[in-house]
Amino acid sequence: MAHMEVHRSVRPNMRPGRQTTNSFLKSILIFTIVISFTVLLVGGYWIFKEMAPRPKEVRSEDGQVLMTKETIIGGQAVFQKYGLMDYGTVLGHGSYMGPDYTAEALKIYTEGMQDYKAKERYHKPFADLTADEKTIIREQVIKEMRKNRYNPVTDVLVLTDAQVYGLEKVRDYYRDVFTNGDGWGLKKGLIKESDMPKSGRAWVADGDQIKQIADFFFWTAWLSSTPRLGDHITYTNNWPYYEDAGNTMSFSAVWWSGASVTILILFIGIILYVFHRYQLSMQEAYAEGKFPVIDLRRQPLTPSQVKAGKYFVVVSALFFVQTMFGALLAHYYTEPDSFFGIKWIHDLLPFNIAKGYHLQLAIFWIATAWLGMGIFIAPLVGGQEPKKQGLLVDLLFWALVVLVAGSMIGQWLGVNGYLGNEWFLFGHQGWEYIELGRVWQIILVVGMLLWLFIVFRGVKRGLKQESDKGGLIHLLFYSAIAVPFFYIFAFFIEPDTNFTMADFWRWWIIHLWVEGIFEVFAVVVIGFLLVQLRLVTKKSTVRALYFQFTILLGSGVIGIGHHYYYNGSPEIWIALGAVFSALEVIPLTLLILEAYEQYKMMRDGGVNFPYKATFWFLISTAIWNLVGAGVFGFLINLPAVSYFEHGQFLTPTHGHAAMMGVYGMFAIAVLLYSLRNIVKPEAWNDKWLKFSCWMLNIGLAGMVLITLLPVGVLQIKEAFEHGYWASRSPSFLQQDVVQNLLLVRFVPDTIFLIGVAALLVFAIKAMFHLRKPTHGEGEELPVANLAEEE
Repeated sequence: MAHMEVHRSVRPNMRPGRQTTNSFLKSILIFTIVISFTVLLVGGYWIFKEMAPRPKEVRSEDGQVLMTKETIIGGQAVFQKYGLMDYGTVLGHGSYMGPDYTAEALKIYTEGMQDYKAKERYHKPFADLTADEKTIIREQVIKEMRKNRYNPVTDVLVLTDAQVYGLEKVRDYYRDVFTNGDGWGLKKGLIKESDMPKSGRAWVADGDQIKQIADFFFWTAWLSSTPRLGDHITYTNNWPYYEDAGNTMSFSAVWWSGASVTILILFIGIILYVFHRYQLSMQEAYAEGKFPVIDLRRQPLTPSQVKAGKYFVVVSALFFVQTMFGALLAHYYTEPDSFFGIKWIHDLLPFNIAKGYHLQLAIFWIATAWLGMGIFIAPLVGGQEPKKQGLLVDLLFWALVVLVAGSMIGQWLGVNGYLGNEWFLFGHQGWEYIELGRVWQIILVVGMLLWLFIVFRGVKRGLKQESDKGGLIHLLFYSAIAVPFFYIFAFFIEPDTNFTMADFWRWWIIHLWVEGIFEVFAVVVIGFLLVQLRLVTKKSTVRALYFQFTILLGSGVIGIGHHYYYNGSPEIWIALGAVFSALEVIPLTLLILEAYEQYKMMRDGGVNFPYKATFWFLISTAIWNLVGAGVFGFLINLPAVSYFEHGQFLTPTHGHAAMMGVYGMFAIAVLLYSLRNIVKPEAWNDKWLKFSCWMLNIGLAGMVLITLLPVGVLQIKEAFEHGYWASRSPSFLQQDVVQNLLLVRFVPDTIFLIGVAALLVFAIKAMFHLRKPTHGEGEELPVANLAEEE
């Protein structure tokens, strides 16, 4: 950045006009946050009150106890313990290799009832009936299924004889599956009684585990096909689509799909008017032809900043390993029980374990890149290096190493049944994206709090000097506080938490923490870096940040509702989720405008602009934000589309484009910004990074457009024509056209891997060419004082 001496002890002058403007924007933002989280929390309470019951007892008509609340909870725990949410899905949430167990159990349950009724009335199986006879039986089964026989006073659910027969069919089916494998990607004998003590179990009830997990799957099938008491649609708003069970799309899904598009068009006009009328973009701080001179050789450097360098090598290494697991997962879709005939690889790393690692490592490397960047910029904000800062940076680094290694070992041991009752504490917690056992979650939060302490020590001086509590430095610190704070909601989930309620909190982590808070942090960091580089004015940046936060949080917080359409939440979430998810497209679109401004700055900097690589990845971030998070996210968030698509390949189409395209690309951008200042200028080579950037973007676009998107389109068509269960069955994935699309994915995957490898080699080489610290602890750094008014 431009080299200049600044006397940091001078208290900034107040500017009434600017204070008034910022106060108004601040008030709007605070009001938006309060309203948004109030709606979310009230909606969460509504979910708690309206979620499907887990009866104290489920009985037959003659009074026989078929299952209990303890065995239903136990079945959910078995599902989690063996990491099955990283293989298939329940209520549409999980992974895409295996079936949706809710839809599969619903089909078996329905067909069992049809057979029972057919034999009772016509003395032959349902398959042997005439078309007219089948119609009569179907109508009888639907009528019987869609009567809710749960008594909230006695907390007892009564099943008819036909339903009991359907339950037994479900139990028999899963007895075979978990004993002999599912003929696709599930190992034989996965669930073993020897993995748990016979009594005194934690979370899992006493008795046969396979029977418990079958009962849990049946319970999800029951709630998905049984109307709420006093209502006309089921607990899952008639999902999954299966006409034989009476599940067809509700009016709300159709109406709110159209309404959300209409409201989106209205708000696009309003927000674009406000954006341009009040010039709420970041304004350039330099005149044409007078781009700031950035001399990296005179850039101040502290010991803690140099120590942050090793974080970025680990980030690159974890990124490479995570990508290799992704390649393994892609291979399993075409050869589900081995790796090019090598069986021991599958035995060691079956799909569910590899998928858990793939997701968890993505969070680890992206978060570590952002943490390392926070460590790097802290002294620049405060203007000096606090005492013992380097020691704390080293301590945090080794804590992260223990976390990554320990959690991965724990997940493997837990899924393989080696941890007994301690599976939840040290093993695989069982929730997709929240695989970490509880002990590892605690270590993660402690690590993030240590990171927050490190950042606070670095920026404390700047916070004291900045009189505006809503100024740029304060915004940076507030967003840093939110990073560990919002992860705390992961502790609200226990193995016995009702699946619907657990999913409510799970999406607080995935959507609000990863997609919301990290995005807020990213927006602040981009603004801070551009101001620090003297490319934009601080005044315009603070105004732009308030505006972006308002529309980002105003749409994104309630927009979490698109995850709640069909997981057992009340119907109101279809309206809330549809409208606010649609509005999330607006802030993502506006970031494209910022990307163009960043491109112009890079162009104005000429050949000597040292941060070209960072800007390449920032521009990539903005493009994927629009395409991956915006376009693909909008497509699957429409309730009418989600009804047929929920849990299919269009979801990872959006997920890959958004997770890697947005958060991954941004993580690489901040990694390269930090390294650019740590590495000796003469050892830097932008050619490696340009090559990596192109490979990553081409590879990601290829895997999304060549495989994930077309398979997703075929899958939603299959669901529409034959029922949702058919689209999630192995027979769909085994079709020639689908297998060919999955096979051809190796081309973009290879291109992507080359880009990752190039980045890893670059990061390793960079560590051999680090600059020496120029300033020690407590010394004034010659950097711009961002606490001053302009």
